[in-house]
Formats: sequence, structure tokens, C-alpha cells
Amino acid sequence: MKKNIKVFTDGGSRGNPGLAGAGVYMEDASGQEFYRESRFLGTKTNNEAEYLAFLMALDYLMQYEIKNPGLISGVEFYLDSKLVVEQINRRWKIKKAELKSLADSAWKNLSTLPYSIKINHLLREKNQSADYLANEAMDRAC
Repeated sequence: MKKNIKVFTDGGSRGNPGLAGAGVYMEDASGQEFYRESRFLGTKTNNEAEYLAFLMALDYLMQYEIKNPGLISGVEFYLDSKLVVEQINRRWKIKKAELKSLADSAWKNLSTLPYSIKINHLLREKNQSADYLANEAMDRAC
């Protein structure tokens, strides 16, 4: 049976730039956990960490599709970074070269996924699972 997946991502840095972490939390349509990841990113800006969290989710989805072709019917992303959402949806220009490179990688990876994809903004307080995972990664580094 095909699954619709909700993906919540968050990145953060303690300092800007500073020690950074990323979190990815995925659930199926019933709210059951599908995947989670927490990763320390080294020294990054907050915006770089937000993009890298999004790329982590894309990487997992690409690998999942290779191993389980056709099992996902659609994905909705939820990010609390308005900047990343608007830039990935091509509504805002990307001025910084580092972010342009990350966006190019994201667009390339998105183009490989064979199902419908929506990328949405949500308020920070609605992104608690991914936020927890990003902070967990930063805590491990301290």
C-alpha cells in the first residue's frame, strides 16, 4: 500500500555562524513515526543548517525510493524557515552563494523523486519533533 508522508525538518546554530545541528522527523498519514534523524553539522549559519536539514530529508527519501520503489505516493514537507520554503519554491531570490549551492542540490534531488511534493511553511511551535532533534544534535557537540 502506498504511503503519504509528512516530513518535518529543522536546522539551527548556536551563534550565527556557530555549532549547528539538523533534525528530520517523518510520519505517515496516520501520524505513525516513519523516520527520524539528528545530525551535528559543525560550524554553520542558521540558514545553512535549515537547508542541510531539508537536504538530509531528501537524501533519505531518495535512498528509500531506490530500496522500495513506488511505496510512497506523495510527500508534504513542513519547515519553520520561511526563507528556505520561499527559496525552494522559487518565490524569493537567493543572494548568498552558499545558499544557492544548497538550493541547487535540493532542486536536483527533488527532481529525482517520482511522486507529488509540497513544501510548506509552519510556525516554529508546530515543528517540535524536528526542533528537538536539531537541538539534540547541538547538545551532543557541547
